[in-house]
Order: sequence, then C-alpha cells, then structure tokens
Amino acid sequence: MSSKPFRVVILGAGFGGLEAARALARAPAEVTLIDRHNHHLFQPLLYQVATAALSPGDIAWPVRTIFRNQRNVQVMMAEVTGIDTTTREVLAGDELRIPYDALVLATGATHSYFGRDDWAPVAPGLKAIEDATDIRRRLLLAFERAELTENEAERRRLLTFVVIGGGPTGVELAGAMAELARHAMPQEFRRIDPATARVVLIEAGPRVLATFPEELGATARQSLERMGVQVLTGMRVTGCGPTGVECGEERIAASTIVWAAGVVASPVGSWIGADRDRAGRIKVRPDLSVPGQVDVFAVGDTASVMDAKGKPVPGNAPAAKQMGQYVGRLLAARAAGRPASPGFRYRHHGDLATIGRRSAVVALDSIRLTGLIGWWFWGIAHVWYLIGFRSRVVVSFEWLWSYLTFQRGARLITGREPLGGNAAPVPGQARALEKA
Repeated sequence: MSSKPFRVVILGAGFGGLEAARALARAPAEVTLIDRHNHHLFQPLLYQVATAALSPGDIAWPVRTIFRNQRNVQVMMAEVTGIDTTTREVLAGDELRIPYDALVLATGATHSYFGRDDWAPVAPGLKAIEDATDIRRRLLLAFERAELTENEAERRRLLTFVVIGGGPTGVELAGAMAELARHAMPQEFRRIDPATARVVLIEAGPRVLATFPEELGATARQSLERMGVQVLTGMRVTGCGPTGVECGEERIAASTIVWAAGVVASPVGSWIGADRDRAGRIKVRPDLSVPGQVDVFAVGDTASVMDAKGKPVPGNAPAAKQMGQYVGRLLAARAAGRPASPGFRYRHHGDLATIGRRSAVVALDSIRLTGLIGWWFWGIAHVWYLIGFRSRVVVSFEWLWSYLTFQRGARLITGREPLGGNAAPVPGQARALEKA
C-alpha cells in the first residue's frame, strides 16, 4: 500500500458535502472541503428567515467550527472555476489548483426561471442567506411604504404578495407571510391594517404539493385558504415585472414576488462533460460515481439518482445526507484498501411541509399526520437536523415564543438599498441617493 496520502476533495459544504467529510473522519485520507461561503446553511428553514421568524445565525454555522476537531479536514473558502479531469485537479480563483485522488461534487442547485432569467431581479428565489434577507427586506418595506402612501391603489399593490410555485417552499412561504401579516403586525401600524394583506400562491400544476399524497395536498390547500391565502392552481405565470405578475390575461399588481417554482443543478456537470438530465443533474452509476470517471462522485442536488422502485430520489436534505454518507464510507474503504460497499440505496423518510404556526402535513409510508400533530412532528424533525446544541435550543425557544405570543423577533430591515426590481425603497432614501 502506498505511503502517499489518499486525497479527497469535496466541493460544497451543504448536507451532502458535510456528511461525506464526516464519514471520512477515521479514514487514512486528506480531505479538502471547498465552498464559496464560510458557512453551512440549513436551507429548509430559510423561509423562516425570509419571513422574520428566525435570524440567519440560527440556521447557519461556520464550516471551520464544524470541523475544528476533525484533523484530516482542510477547509477552503474559494470559488471553484473548473475541473481538470486529465491532471485530476480542481481549479479555484486565478491560480489555485488542488489535486485529488477522489472528487465529490456536492455543489447543490440554484433557481430555475425556465429560460426567463430576466425575472430574477423582481422575483428572487430562496437558496442563500442573502436571498432570505433580501426577501425579508422587500416584505417588511412593503408594509412601511403602505403606511405612508395616500394612494389607495398603490397601498393595495404594496400589500399584495405573490409566491410562484406550489411545492413545499412555496406553501411554507405563503403560509408564513399570511401569518406574519395577520398575527404579528396588526397592532403595530396606525394607518393600515396589515391583516388585509393579500397573499397569492400560484401553481402551474393542478394542485399544490404535487409530490405528496393527493389528500395531503388538498389538506394543505384548505389550511392555506383558511389562513387567507389565495391559491391559484393550473395557472402559468407569463410575465413578471416591477409592478406585478401576469398569468395569461390576468394581471396581479404586487409589490413583492418570490420565486419557488423550480431549481436547476449547478454547472459543475458541464465542466467535466458528464451526461445530465433536464435539470442539469449528473446521471450517476449505482455507486454515485460519474460514468467514465471512477474517481468522481456526485451527491445531493448535483446527482440524478433513481431509487429501488425506479423513481427519482428527491432533492431534499435527508437524501443528500444519505448520499454523502454513502460516498464518504465508500472512499474511506478505498483509502484503507478494503472492498467497496454495494451500490447506494435510498431510504425514504417521508415528506413534510408546514402551513403556519399550527398546521403541517406529514407523509410517512402509510402514516398521515395533519394539523397540530403534524406541526409538532415537523418541528421536532427539523430541530433534529440542526447542527449543534445551541441552534436546537435557540430555534426551539424562538418557535415556542412565537407560538405563545404570535411575535417574531427578527423583523429587522437591514442594508442601504434594495437589490433592485420591485423592492420598495426606504422612505426618503431614493431622493437622498439621487442627490448623492
């Protein structure tokens, strides 16, 4: 056996990348974990940052802190620009080249506007902390501007919020927006009634939560409508602009639009010439390696994987964690000269989505949970996946406080100016910027 260390490079510090690195903790290997951010983010709760229920620090942790006691992991904060599979090197920045014996691609996914990337400035998606704080700013500024305007039509537009996409993210966002307007804010304004805000959820398909059992999708819709959310199904958005959205002949004037309709994998698959599906995910072999490149593996949203029934493995946190653990153990065995493990087998742990503070839908094989019981189950499951004792305690306390008091403690409007598009400006700020 060679004395040269087995070098594993992992791109991405999401769930898949983190679990792959952890599984290599006792392996005779040098692990390099590269991410353009210095933190791991718990994406399933980003919508709670966007709607002022949690602060960014509650759902993100420095990657270096996570691996401070795992001595065989080196963390690099860098922007990967390419991969040279001939020399087996990862290219980062202008000069950095990191050699590898095995490469794990865990670079995740980003928003897909289905060919209409020009909509991005007015309809931001929700994949990063910056997205969440931008949406929070737009949302809260809309109420502030509505309090000041004398124009009734403009007030109605400012108090109209549109979420495009009826998957779990869209459903949870719409429910949280309605809850914020109807329960957390009504007593804090004098000229407007925040409870009159209009929240619209638009889904192109026939129902919301299309991947859930049909009865749970129906339950979720009923829960949203009871909260005052207007659910429009079978409607495709044909236009997004600074003043609202268009669905065919119908136009909805709105101040805040959020995109939750689709994702596309990172471009890493094109860098290595891999075969990809329509969403850009790499079609991998049973051991999650890239066909024709036995030393390159793809996990999480980067990989297109089928389960034992021939159905696509969902792009969620449990699936990414399972893939990362599998590849990490496979590479640990390879580094130690042991036989490789059998092919990856996905274990479905269920589908969960919450609708506001007292309702959720949960599908666990033949078990169905809804309402308050489903909400408690959803909360326990999400707290379990958080990293670190402190985060679990803080998030649990924030949720309990919100549940008992209807208050949200993260309603800060930060930043000097909106990122663009239809975001409402801070009163007086636009004039000050023009003078400057």
